Amino acid sequence: MSLWFWILAACVISYATKFAGYLVPARWMKNERMSRIAATLTIGLLASLTVVNAFSSGQQLTLDARVGALLAAAAALLLRAPFLVVVIAGAAAAALLRLAGWG
Repeated sequence: MSLWFWILAACVISYATKFAGYLVPARWMKNERMSRIAATLTIGLLASLTVVNAFSSGQQLTLDARVGALLAAAAALLLRAPFLVVVIAGAAAAALLRLAGWG
């Protein structure tokens, strides 16, 4: 099977999944339990995406400047810094670590 088959299959599956969401009754979405589950899933997916992007390169685990940037951003979050400061702290840490030759 060609690459185009798999691309079209992924498109159809994505559309069908989105369309299935419209078929769910509204009263199910207004449930307190469903709101907590949706919020928890969102946090879990974002955390897993962050970890995968910080610790992987291709199919390998790597420790480079991205790890330092993540640690600097986490420290800024613990100090309750504004979001822009958190982003700048992470970027500055990554730049300094790369300048020092790590990653």
